[in-house]
Amino acid sequence: MTARFMLLPARNVENIRLVKIPDDFDQRDALRHATSLIASVEEDNAEYTWEDIAPVLEDHGFVPVEFMVGPDLD
Repeated sequence: MTARFMLLPARNVENIRLVKIPDDFDQRDALRHATSLIASVEEDNAEYTWEDIAPVLEDHGFVPVEFMVGPDLD
């Protein structure tokens, strides 16, 4: 099966993250599940960081992927 990825956008480019979607999720379910997981972290800790979110996503099969931001296309 081809790997699928989800971009987690942010206003600050340095905070953008990329995660691999678990094989057993379709796109819609992956989006809903990741949104729910991130919201649960936000509810528990208003001062959350990526270090708070990443392990929760990983526990549910979303794997953070290293990437670099390339040049603008427009």
